[in-house]
Order: sequence, then structure tokens, then C-alpha cells
Amino acid sequence: PAEQVQGLPYDLPIVGYRDAVNTLRLWSAKAVDEFNLADFNKGSYVEAVEGKVLAENLTKVLYPNDNTMAGKELRLRQQYFFVACSLKDILRRYRRLNETWDALPDKVFIHLNETHPALVIPELMRILIDQEGLDWDKAWDLTQRATGYTNHTILPEALEKWPVSMMERLLPRHLQIIYEINGRFLQKISSLYPGDIKRLQRMSLIDENGERYVRMANLCLVSTSSVNGVAELHTEILKKSLFKDFYDLWPERFHNVTNGITPRRWLLKANPSLAQLITEKIGDHWITHLDDLKKLEDFSGEKSFLEALAKIKRCNKGQLSNWAMKNLGIRLDPDAIFDVQVKRLHEYKRQLLLVLYIIIFYNRLLADPNYDPVPRNFIFAAKAAPGYYMAKLIIRLIHGVANVVNANPKTRGKLSVAFLPDYRVSLAEKIMPAADVSEQISLAGMEASGTGNMKFMMNGALTLGTYDGANVEINQQVGDENMFLFGLRTEDVARLRPTYCSRDYYNGNPEIKQALDMIKANVFSLLEPGLFDPIVRSLLDYNDYYMLLADLKSYSDAQDR
Repeated sequence: PAEQVQGLPYDLPIVGYRDAVNTLRLWSAKAVDEFNLADFNKGSYVEAVEGKVLAENLTKVLYPNDNTMAGKELRLRQQYFFVACSLKDILRRYRRLNETWDALPDKVFIHLNETHPALVIPELMRILIDQEGLDWDKAWDLTQRATGYTNHTILPEALEKWPVSMMERLLPRHLQIIYEINGRFLQKISSLYPGDIKRLQRMSLIDENGERYVRMANLCLVSTSSVNGVAELHTEILKKSLFKDFYDLWPERFHNVTNGITPRRWLLKANPSLAQLITEKIGDHWITHLDDLKKLEDFSGEKSFLEALAKIKRCNKGQLSNWAMKNLGIRLDPDAIFDVQVKRLHEYKRQLLLVLYIIIFYNRLLADPNYDPVPRNFIFAAKAAPGYYMAKLIIRLIHGVANVVNANPKTRGKLSVAFLPDYRVSLAEKIMPAADVSEQISLAGMEASGTGNMKFMMNGALTLGTYDGANVEINQQVGDENMFLFGLRTEDVARLRPTYCSRDYYNGNPEIKQALDMIKANVFSLLEPGLFDPIVRSLLDYNDYYMLLADLKSYSDAQDR
């Protein structure tokens, strides 16, 4: 190889419930030659340590900003590094106990979680063919049966494409293998669908439209034995639209595995008071058999139980309030409703929809002194991808709205907005038990599953959401009477999109118009005029792709309920 890097393993014990301990193996990149003395003696002091810096950059930051070609290349290098290290370790362990490769799929199954580890396929083929001497057909059979692919979202960022020119330069042997997989696959498709050139173009592993790209999702679909989505609705979307050609070819490979969460962390550990109350009522079997929680329905009319639930919720809200004041200087009124949206910041998750509603709510308070709703604390926490400009701008808008709303004495005690920084598991463990309302408001058809919806509901929050992702299956379990559903459904989105005009909603609803006009008039960016113009343009000039304005009235009505 043109470059050599060492992978140094670090084993992290993952301590589970009771005696369960798993090991998570992480990898750090190290230079083979950390210091070049010859370069140093020539006065090339930077070049003397250049190899060390370049090697260790591979694992300095996971998922680096890929808005530049250098960032894209670092991502591809990073993905191959982790694949190569992990696969070599897996195969080393296998060969320690097995003399031949025949039992590999019986002993090893490699889960490709999204397309990020898709290079497992050509790397495993390379090892089996080039190093172990297997013929193509045997290596291909083993590779297919030993791998499976999970798709987590229909969004483009999960369907990675790498420039052929970059793959050719960095991973030429892997590209040869991908070409061979593609050639054999397209021959099969051509024989099944003679003359269907468009189908061949759609299913090819190589995107030939303009600059040539390797489609990593297609590589996973062709090369693995199992494909799944992560919620019933999401899996149906994969079958009927996104991966329809592949589903038509191999329906037996597709199945659904709805995402899940562990009650040991998100209830037993995060909310010990509620866990203790549940155990007092139904025993501790629920800790490992969550279906036992259905037994709590027997106590739904018991006054003392409901009072105990309310007391625990109030205590959890007080604890989060105290933490926020002590660590952030943010005041949260524990007697107000904690209306919470915490998750990755992405436009399809529609944090902006909640922001627009907050502005509407704020305007109602100012316009009508007699308007006396239950006081609200709107709580956000999120992180945005490093190169996601619009997501970062929405975070700034949340802060801008919070600064205006929280400073107005006319709305104090009735409305507050807080953004809790550095969202992470330990912070989520404080937020989930304290939430009264769980915001799950993605555009229908966009959210693959979601797990925050499960964590909030497990801790007694009411779900306010669209009929999307795992909200659908939660609704099937708890019923309409125990959720606040609103908005377009997946089929409505598809029907409306061809004729959708966001300005019709802007011009047709005075509250929506006022909210957007306030953003445009720099009410929330007084010292930086025009800061939020891109947000307004995305909603009006670029026709609101995620259909916030179409759902805003329905969302507002659901909030009012």
C-alpha cells in the first residue's frame, strides 16, 4: 500500500443490568513511523512529524465536516480505517477457532448500520480472494450470508455516494471489486428485464449521471442477505418507493425491525422514583420484560397511585430546574408545563415548527391581556452536524426568540424558552423524567423511527406528534385518546407536494404571517439584521420543503388542546 497506518484497539467495558458486561472495541489511528529523523536533520521540522499528524487525524473527530473535498476524503479514509481494523479483528478471532472459512456465516454476522461501514463488503471480498485464495463465487457467498444492512432514514445523507475518482485514488482494489460486483449484478438484471435501461441505471452501483459516483446503499442492497427499516411505516416506504426495484427483485430479504430502547437506562436508572413506584405495584419483572407495564392499567383509577405519579413528576421537574439554574443560569418554573423537544437538529425534525408556534403563542399573550393559558417552559436541546448551516442557524433563532421572550415582563411567568447546550446521554437522563409534553413533530414519512418518543413516553410524558416513524406503533398501543396527533400523513404529503404553495398558507393565516414577518423584521436578531433571512427564504421563496406552514395551524390546534 502507498500508506500504512496502525490501528490501536481500546476495549471499553459496557456494564449492563446485574451481571451483564459487554466489550466495545474502539480504534485509534497511529503512525507507523511517528518521527522522521532524516527530515528533521535537514531542517524540515514540520515534515518530520507530518506522518504522525496525518495518521492520527483519522480518529481525532468522528464524522468530520464534509462540505469540502478534504473533508470528504477524510471521511472516506476514516470509514475504511474503522472497517479494516474491525474486520481484521473479527476474522482473526474466527480463524483462531476455525480451520476453514465454510462456517463464517454461522459464526459471524456483520451488521452494516447505515452505509458508513459499507466498505466491509469489498474489504471482506478482498481478504477472502487476494489473501486467502478463495474463488469469487465462494467469497461472494460467504460475504452475502455474513452481512446485513439497516437503513435508518430516507434522507440523502444516509445514502452515501463517493466520487469514483476518489475511490480510484484511495482504494483502487476495492473499486475493482465493486465494478465486478456491479457487472455481474447488471447482467442478472438485464436478463430479467431485457431492454429496461432506466431500471439498470437506477439499480447500478455506479451513478453515471454527470460525475461518476459509487452508490453505497445500492452496494449494501446487492451484497447482503438482509435489509431492514426501523419502523413499520419506514420499512413500507423502503419497499414501495426508495428501494422498490430491489424489493421487487428480492422481497424475502426485506423485513422490519422497529428501533427500541432499554428500560434499564431510560427508566430504572434515569427515573428511580418512578421505577420504585412501578415495582411496588407490579413487582420487578418489568425491568427485563417491559410488556409487564400493561399491568399498570389496573391502577389507572387509583387516586393514591395517580397522586404519587404527579408527585414524582413534580420532583423530577424541580431537579431539572435546579440543575439548569446551577449550571446554566437558566430559570425553569417547575410548576409550568415542560414542553420538550430534544433530538438531533435537522430540518425534517422541524424544531422550526415549534419555534414558529412559540412566536404565535408569544403574540397571543401580548395581544390579549385576558389570555390565560397554563404557563409553559419550552425546552430545546440539540446538536447539528458540523457543516449543516441551516441547522446551526435554527439554533441561533431559538436563542434569539428566547432572548426576546424571556426578557419581556408582560409574558414572564406565562412563557419561557430554554436551549440546554451540549446535548448528550447524561443530560437526556435528566430531561426525559421531567418532561410533560414530548415533541415528535417531523414531517410524515421523513422520520424512520425515533427513540426519544419512546424514552419520553416511558417516563410519563404526553406525545404531541405527527403520524410518523415509531409514533405510528406507539399510537397503535396507546390509542388516540392518549396522544395528541396532528398534521399531514404520509399519503397527504405525497398528494399535496406537486401543488403545494407555502405562500398560500402565509397569506391565508394572519398568525403565521405575523410570526414570519417578525423574523424578517429582525425582532429576534436586532444587532444582526438579516441574520435569519435564509430561514424565511427557505419557507417562502423555496416553498417550504418540509411543509411547516401546511402543518402549523393543525399543530397550533393540537397545542391548544
